[in-house]
Amino acid sequence: MAEQNQNPLTPFRNQPAPEAKNYPGLDEWRELSADQQPNWADHPDFGTVVSELESVPPLVFAGEVDQMRQRLADVAEGKAFFLTGGDCAETFLDATADKISARVRTLLQMAVVLTYGASMPVVKMGRMAGQFSKPRSSDSETRGDVTLPSFRGEMVNGFDFTEESRRHDPNRMLRGYHTSASTLNLIRAFTTGGFADLRLVHEWNKGFVSNPANARYESLAREIDRAIRFMDACGADFEAIKGTEFYAGHEALLLDYERALTRIDSRTHLPYGTSGHFLWVGERTRNLEDAHVNFLSKVHNPVGVKLGPTTDVDDVLRLIDTLDPERRPGRLTFITRMGASKIRESLPPIVEGVRDSGAKVVWVTDPMHGNTISVPSGYKTRRFNDVVDEVRGFFEVHEALGTVPGGIHVEMTGDDVAECLGGSDAVDETAFADHYETLCDPRLNHMQSLEVAFLVAEYLSKR
Repeated sequence: MAEQNQNPLTPFRNQPAPEAKNYPGLDEWRELSADQQPNWADHPDFGTVVSELESVPPLVFAGEVDQMRQRLADVAEGKAFFLTGGDCAETFLDATADKISARVRTLLQMAVVLTYGASMPVVKMGRMAGQFSKPRSSDSETRGDVTLPSFRGEMVNGFDFTEESRRHDPNRMLRGYHTSASTLNLIRAFTTGGFADLRLVHEWNKGFVSNPANARYESLAREIDRAIRFMDACGADFEAIKGTEFYAGHEALLLDYERALTRIDSRTHLPYGTSGHFLWVGERTRNLEDAHVNFLSKVHNPVGVKLGPTTDVDDVLRLIDTLDPERRPGRLTFITRMGASKIRESLPPIVEGVRDSGAKVVWVTDPMHGNTISVPSGYKTRRFNDVVDEVRGFFEVHEALGTVPGGIHVEMTGDDVAECLGGSDAVDETAFADHYETLCDPRLNHMQSLEVAFLVAEYLSKR
């Protein structure tokens, strides 16, 4: 008897995929509580916008999504490292070639340093091409005698403090889609067209360490330089390292947008969120009984969950059962955002509980959100030393528990902004007046981002 074909795709060949609107359970979230959502359902254009989004081409493809999940499975096993970075909230005006290339360039520079320090591949993901919405602590903002809806990101409303600007407009979802499409097109061109060449990226990093403020990292840069020269002398095929895999992810906050861009894969007849390769649910919207967790449980992307210092171990175990019941390698990532002062106390019981349950997840540190402060001038900022200390605490916890510290997730930009205090090439508060550009949370600038990468690489090289 011929051996039975075990290819899971075989049953679906030559069969049309069902439409997403008919897929069982995909719309359960509509009956559940959904926090942080716009009030645009009664807008006259809402139905037309959703219908158009349901018909446009996907931004990413199921095969790419599956590939990323395989890469994250390696991260969970300690065979790769996961780097995520990008804007707190993207803006439409900043979706230019120069701005996008600066962010991608910075992430590639960070990845080269981390690859050498960790002696393993780095899975690279931009917090890009979809990070156009933000959860807010209050629905409204008051200035003087005027109260208006809070700014929720440019896919929802505008930043200007006027009634017209702050009105929730579903047409902004279409602009978000098209801006994301052009961003992804440019990223794909950069990462496959020679921009990601290892030798070129290393030359950029040599410029970083030439700054006297970064002299302490010169020895590591020299080691990387010698490794590249050695490869060249051995006749290494540099054609193979002129390109790189690069993924896009964002918080799946706007459920109307995410659901409209859900597609049924023609190979497997399974639903995928095609707005990005990787989707996550935030600290404010991860309630087990609510819409965001329900929706992400239905799509087959790798998904993440932000965990703050008040996280309960039982809730984390229930999140695993809900989002990864089949325990698929690379499916679930926990992104911890504890704060430098709390991580060594709050993180261990959570990691220990997951470890003892036998679940295999990806652990990533977000050292930004738990360390936000306000300074007397009124600016929100973060201290570079606090960011680094939380990263250090993250590694210390995992080392003590024998678990895998899988990666870092930072809010950063490739530009020379002044939004976070400190770093070797120090930023102080006086620079905020001329160089503070973010519309939401403060980001590491280009130099600070690279310094974080060198510090993490130093730690990884000693493991």
